[in-house]
Amino acid sequence: MKTLYFSLAALFATSINFTVSAQVNSARNPIIFADVPDMSMIRVGDTYYMSSTTMHMSPGVPIMKSKDLINWQIVNYAYDILDNVDAFTLNNGKNAYGKGTWASSIRYYNGAYYVSTFSQTTEKTYIYSTKDIEKGPWKEISFNPSLHDNTLFFDDDGRIYMIYGNIKLRIVELNADLSGPMSGTDQVLIENTSAPSGTDSGLGEGSQLFKVKGKYYLFNITWPRGGMRTVVVHRADKITGQWEGKLALQDKGIAQGGLIDTPDGKWFAYLFRDYGSVGRIPYLVPVKWEDGWPVLGIDGKVPDNLDLPASKGLIPGIVASDEFNRRKGELALPLVWQWNHNPDSNLWSVTKRKGYLRLTTGRIDTVFLSARNTLTQRTFGPACSGSTSIDISNMKDGDFAGLALLQRKYGLIGVRFNNGAKSIVMVNAQSGRPVEVQSVPLAQKTVYLKAECDFNDRTDTGYFYYSLDGKSWTSIGSQLKMEYSMPHFMGYRFGLFNYSTKTQGGFVDFDWFHIGDQITK
Repeated sequence: MKTLYFSLAALFATSINFTVSAQVNSARNPIIFADVPDMSMIRVGDTYYMSSTTMHMSPGVPIMKSKDLINWQIVNYAYDILDNVDAFTLNNGKNAYGKGTWASSIRYYNGAYYVSTFSQTTEKTYIYSTKDIEKGPWKEISFNPSLHDNTLFFDDDGRIYMIYGNIKLRIVELNADLSGPMSGTDQVLIENTSAPSGTDSGLGEGSQLFKVKGKYYLFNITWPRGGMRTVVVHRADKITGQWEGKLALQDKGIAQGGLIDTPDGKWFAYLFRDYGSVGRIPYLVPVKWEDGWPVLGIDGKVPDNLDLPASKGLIPGIVASDEFNRRKGELALPLVWQWNHNPDSNLWSVTKRKGYLRLTTGRIDTVFLSARNTLTQRTFGPACSGSTSIDISNMKDGDFAGLALLQRKYGLIGVRFNNGAKSIVMVNAQSGRPVEVQSVPLAQKTVYLKAECDFNDRTDTGYFYYSLDGKSWTSIGSQLKMEYSMPHFMGYRFGLFNYSTKTQGGFVDFDWFHIGDQITK
């Protein structure tokens, strides 16, 4: 990794004021109540590593670490920037929303870590490798074509394969140096991977391949028409087949993932569930083995409680408050932060003013979703809040800066500088287009902004507030009916933003960003 991100030790140095509910003696599902989809997982000794999908965000392909399968922290990313094409830099009317990189596959082989992924935006397949998964550096290999939902697999004889595709799955052997597919090896592996759940399905993807006691096990997700997201498993004695399949789990739409075991011999399936606007949230499902097959769940159901250690709190390694204070030797941003598309590094800083994040405008943008340098992190359930303090003294005419709930149907609370006057405004884009719902004149240089999210029972509602003293909060604008929309393909994110509609060069200073699990509604 480049020096943009600092270690987890520094991340935990930030102050996080969670109100933690009474602890239970065992872990509970979901194991992370936040958008962590398309997981791939390995265990190396007593440590687990997991990769996930963040698509258009930069840096990309987060790498998370756990000692108990429950308490996870982000320790790295596979890449800082995938490419500098217009779609990633939000230039010439292009964007990578909902694209970028999708489902990854993480592997450990002969002392090295490997992460494979693919991109519809660049039409390439990527393989990243490193000897040190937490510190890097990563080596990148890319090749054409883009192999959809590929699973990377190192076999016992040293041969390397990828299985990929949707419904009709294919297998290809890779060159020993991973530089691309070996000529003449690409072939159909399974004609219809969705068949065990019924033939009337438009989905049979998300491949994850494992080898257990000499047999090969391939996990996939299907979605039978009129039904729910479903796990199917195929097994074979040889990697090229013959393959036989079974429906493995059909409960609450929890699907897509694979197998993981613990040092003491327990087995689990790691899967995720679509859960409205918070995104796709991870579950663990107990697994037992019968007649050489993995049997998922308890009587076919996903349990609420798990025979694993209880969570230590609310995902502090996945989201975190930030005071924007950096000690000597610390890197600029904690790993919980990601930019919405590639950042312009000349236009942000945590050093130009000590203890502040400065965002400077560098071009003209007409709408929020086309603006660069929006700094984001996940929202989380069942409820959460994000708040910030902004010094708006150095805005220029046409600037708009503040706090966002980011998805296609976004909501904004911020300060707009227009024709020499500043106002606190709330913008609601739940109709598909931004509407300025309310405006309040502002005559001071510092303002406090807050957004709250209620995901309880898929309420999926956002609320917005402002304060002039940081103590007394006033509701502003309208409620945002949050919606997980496919064009963005991501759960809602908190976002700190500043963009200009008229004049370049204005800037704002964010003093802090605080998260919490309590809301006023």
